Amino acid sequence: MEEGQAHIQLKKTDARLDAIIVGDPARIDQVAKFLTDVKNLKYNREFRSICGTYKGKELLVLSTGVGAPSAAIAIEELHNIGVKRIIRVGSAGALQLGIDLGSPIIGEGAVRDDGLTKMYVPEQYPAVPSTDLLNKAKEIAPDGFYGIIRSHDGFYMDNHEETQAYWSKFGIVGEDMESGALFTVGRLRGIETLSILNNVVAYGGDLQAGVNDLVSGNDKVNKGELRTIEIALEILNR
Repeated sequence: MEEGQAHIQLKKTDARLDAIIVGDPARIDQVAKFLTDVKNLKYNREFRSICGTYKGKELLVLSTGVGAPSAAIAIEELHNIGVKRIIRVGSAGALQLGIDLGSPIIGEGAVRDDGLTKMYVPEQYPAVPSTDLLNKAKEIAPDGFYGIIRSHDGFYMDNHEETQAYWSKFGIVGEDMESGALFTVGRLRGIETLSILNNVVAYGGDLQAGVNDLVSGNDKVNKGELRTIEIALEILNR
């Protein structure tokens, strides 16, 4: 009998060709609102999974927790069971003025400012999404904010604001903690990937307030979360 993957606990019989990954296990419930025939699969540590159908297309939804290491574990194990396309639906902080709360930030590439991906490939290796998925995103969400995002390992370093300003001057549009790992590991394993992020912190805004807005259901942030989910589902439906 086939054993489940060590962390996500899913088997090849659970696999679908497409998957959406989210950070927060609670966001699984938000994705489920768009699906029919929803079935709970596994919940181990930060890895909660369901499957369901969107407009006739079956897919997996899996939470990965916070940060590159757990995201990479999820991507590796999804690859092991046969998943071919993964879109991350997450949250981000803007690094440019004029990106409103709830706006979608869609990564055309990522600065790998994390520790995990350096264990896979040299620093010069680019972290880029699937061209096909990115082009579909631009058709479905032409008003999104497209550009390079920065993936990092933490929020509370003493020089956090200085670091944000440093990357902002290079035109980086936003930052998260998982997209660099998704693009890198996905590329190495032959998986098509994309990252669609809901802006929860305006550039120069209060991080704590932004995260609290996401948790408490701020109207703009909540609508942005639902929109990023819908964009991802529409891309995978094409």
